[in-house]
Amino acid sequence: MPSGHQVTEAIAVSLAQSGLPPTKAWLDSFASTARLTTPLPALQKTALFRLLATDITTSVQPSTSNTLPSTALDPQVAEQRLPGPVVCQILDIEDVGRSRWSQIENLEAHARGETTKGREVVRVVPGELGENGAVPDASAADKSLGPHKLLLQDARGTRIYAFEMTRIEGLSLTTPIGTKLVLRRATIARGVVLLDPSSVELVGGKVDAWDKAWRTGRKDSLRARIGGAEDD
Repeated sequence: MPSGHQVTEAIAVSLAQSGLPPTKAWLDSFASTARLTTPLPALQKTALFRLLATDITTSVQPSTSNTLPSTALDPQVAEQRLPGPVVCQILDIEDVGRSRWSQIENLEAHARGETTKGREVVRVVPGELGENGAVPDASAADKSLGPHKLLLQDARGTRIYAFEMTRIEGLSLTTPIGTKLVLRRATIARGVVLLDPSSVELVGGKVDAWDKAWRTGRKDSLRARIGGAEDD
């Protein structure tokens, strides 16, 4: 039977292979609460699930290879390419292809556990979700139109905007805040990351407190902007 140290090392390697190398403090904390006699594949999945629910600025070990370069935010740099897998978390998401009212309605429907199927409103109940928590056969009417503008943050805490150049499956206004993604050889143009399916992988995750605060604040912000436009 492998020792506790060997088990934690195997977990660390598995997380690093997913682009999420854990800090020693996070790994020690996980090991102190996990049953290390559990089969390793199950432990690795549990560790990934828990890490995806954290703030990566405290749980992921930053390095020059997995964080944004120092020139990433420089608007004078016309174009640069990220060399390796860079893990980021989503702090904000905006669908620039939808009206403000439409975005409010989408957020409220999602909060009620509703989606749309054709023109019919379907209430989602436990047990009805499909693979990865998706609503079976949900139509595009419930999905964001895009393109999307994101505010990302890397493990060092650097924040950068990203823009969806080509449709990325799984990215919408219902994508949880705190979702982790890995950028691979993505292009940065004048301080903005250009996203396309070949350069980004949505890993998943959610930071509950952030997501709740964002959805509440987002609706208020959209309503305020609508009101301001009407006053003009």
